[in-house]
Amino acid sequence: MDTPIASLAIRAARPDDAAAIYALICELADYEKLRHEVDATAPDIGRDLFGPNPRVFAEIAEWNGEVAGFSLWFYNYSTFRGRHGLYLEDLFVRPAFRGHGIGKALIVNLAKRCVAERLARFQWSVLDWNKPSIEFYESLGAKMTPEWLGCRVESDALKKLAGV
Repeated sequence: MDTPIASLAIRAARPDDAAAIYALICELADYEKLRHEVDATAPDIGRDLFGPNPRVFAEIAEWNGEVAGFSLWFYNYSTFRGRHGLYLEDLFVRPAFRGHGIGKALIVNLAKRCVAERLARFQWSVLDWNKPSIEFYESLGAKMTPEWLGCRVESDALKKLAGV
């Protein structure tokens, strides 16, 4: 009896993927111990990815037809380079599907987009405690940039800053 060959497909997310993307986001938040910060809903994801003016985009990785992971990204801009770049907000592969090159394939797919669109850079962030991801990203040629600290204003602090 022949063993079927496993297959990987990466495709642009479709409107009917909103619930699956939301589930993946929740799984990522669980992995990062940040589930308490998730207040997005599947309809929010559907609206923002597939509404009339999307500003965020996603790819789905399927392993033998089953949703195995995703990447979610948006365009940014480098004033120094005078060109857009791509910012990877989230990359996640379900634990059962790890070790098959799915994460790498998702990143390579976005790198190809960057080259094809002549984007200036491809950026993302990683939690400082996430050694497996740091090692994975470095194996792909990514450089950690410790001289750049992330800044974030949200929730009540954002309202206070806005004066509302």
